Amino acid sequence: MFRRVAIVGVMAALAGVTAPAVTPAGGQTSSYVALGDSYTAGPLIPVQQADPLGCLRSDHNYPHLVAAALGGTEFRDASCAGAGTADMKSPQNVNPGPNPPQLDRLDAGTQLVTIGIGGNDIGFTDIVRECATADRSGTPCQDHFVHGGTDEISQRIKDTAPKVADVLDGIHSRASKARVFVVNYPSILPETGPGCWPQLPFADADVPYLRAKQHELNEMLAKQAAANKAVIADVFTASIGHDACQPPGVRWVEPALGASGAPVHPNQLGMGCVAVSVLAAVAPGTPADPALCAPPAVVATPEFTG
Repeated sequence: MFRRVAIVGVMAALAGVTAPAVTPAGGQTSSYVALGDSYTAGPLIPVQQADPLGCLRSDHNYPHLVAAALGGTEFRDASCAGAGTADMKSPQNVNPGPNPPQLDRLDAGTQLVTIGIGGNDIGFTDIVRECATADRSGTPCQDHFVHGGTDEISQRIKDTAPKVADVLDGIHSRASKARVFVVNYPSILPETGPGCWPQLPFADADVPYLRAKQHELNEMLAKQAAANKAVIADVFTASIGHDACQPPGVRWVEPALGASGAPVHPNQLGMGCVAVSVLAAVAPGTPADPALCAPPAVVATPEFTG
């Protein structure tokens, strides 16, 4: 969902081998492939990978952390910032790049696939840009996207559903033995209240609308997963209370203003916590490093008594 365009002036370009992983059925997970957009790739989270650099892919994104916890697993991370469903089957033109079609990383031996997709198909960056406002009154977001009873964002979500279904079908065609997990999107806005203008620069009355659109997107992903032989890895529920309006060390997603990483994207803590949720879905009972979802240590400042 990360593209190199401005969002109110701030959306700018910003382990060791262990025992073989065991699936819930008792078999070894020998091959894991991760697919997805920037919420999977991890822009601006160290260390950024050069395969290609234009994908803004971190070696501490949740797929890498899940693969490390699984241990002894052949791992391929195809995720790329800006990816949409079309980039699963076609090369993605990133600079430098390109990123090959993501589904090309799959083969008959692939046993586990995670995918996070759909946000760019509905125009995530466009929505953030159009809904951002310097005046927290009114409903500029709804005024832009809702016309004569037609909700453009809802229509985009509806139009994306068959594209997600087609991608899941493509995964099954290339990796017929794989277990497939669709990773939904973590909470961006708090579940109640008016948000946190200007850190997230949305008008107070638009926040419930935008919150509902994220719910709608995640619900669509859940329906498409259920209808296409996949399972939802529900990171959204775990992320409630860790939205972009929370303070550093609590939030999993950065705000637009005052971000310490990619604006309106998961931070390093968020990636670690998402990894814990994904691991619980794909390999129940596999222990996760507690440090993955632990806030950074706070160093106390000595009291001056001189």
